[in-house]
Amino acid sequence: MPVNVLPYLMILIGFGLLIKGADLLVEGASALARRFHVSDMVIGLTVVAFGTSTPELAVNLLAAVKNTPDIAIGNVVGSNIANIFLILGISSLIRPLRVTSETVWREIPMCLLAAFVLSLLANDRFIDGGGIDILSRIDGWVLLCFFIIFIYYTLAGAMHIKGIDAFVPQSAANLRRSLFFIGLGFTGLIGGGHMIVNGAVTISRQLGVGEKLIGLTVVALGTSLPELATSTIAARKNNADIAVGNVVGSNIFNTLFILGLSALFQPLPFRTDGNLDIAAMLAATLLLFAFMHTGQRHVLDRWEGILFVTLYVCYTVMLIVQA
Repeated sequence: MPVNVLPYLMILIGFGLLIKGADLLVEGASALARRFHVSDMVIGLTVVAFGTSTPELAVNLLAAVKNTPDIAIGNVVGSNIANIFLILGISSLIRPLRVTSETVWREIPMCLLAAFVLSLLANDRFIDGGGIDILSRIDGWVLLCFFIIFIYYTLAGAMHIKGIDAFVPQSAANLRRSLFFIGLGFTGLIGGGHMIVNGAVTISRQLGVGEKLIGLTVVALGTSLPELATSTIAARKNNADIAVGNVVGSNIFNTLFILGLSALFQPLPFRTDGNLDIAAMLAATLLLFAFMHTGQRHVLDRWEGILFVTLYVCYTVMLIVQA
């Protein structure tokens, strides 16, 4: 029986549109911010930092609207696991990542808190002893409130990070060009997200596997490509705080903002077997925190990076075997 390659092609094209759309959005927004005399440091901490998570945002909102909650939740949880195990693992192989105490004691614990809050909100039957497991609109507001607190708490403290301005696009686009880039970027994100969600649903039906598996693996890996590019470049430039902060910040953004906003658009039913994936996300964050206190203090060493990549491969194989 011939294999229908169209959904696979749709996903590949969709990822291309997502990544290019995110680049155009960051470039246009950065140029627009410069016109209003916003410093490169602030642009780097806001526009560029959030820009790497716009692919997850686009996919999740479209998945919520199309009533495919397994893709929406799987995309966020899978991206968070890939960000720590795969992206930080690869980055630490390029160069051991030495980070500041602020990252260790403030941002990583906040990432852990976000994962823990998600596990509580998603398990209504376990907490209340009744009802159904769902990320409701109220849960969405709770996640967004935590996100506002995180932004308020960390933005001022992160202003001392060196080298972040190097990641800000240096184009001097005029106002019309900046707005055009922003519009084109949003178009690419929406179009790419639409193709990925449709392709993922079709592939899951073709292979006879759940949408959760496709969300946790294919979709999650594709939407994490901007984080991979940013962290590996930062590692090569010896900007460990940016390499680690990009991943940790992205995980917090994914959990609190993207899932929160997705739940506001459309409440997301939660499958009980998804607790295993949330447990993997919690374990990845705990391991990252623990490794900051083993060997060289506040350093993610190469052997720890090898272990991270190995754990990610084992986790992916486990998902495939279970499916």
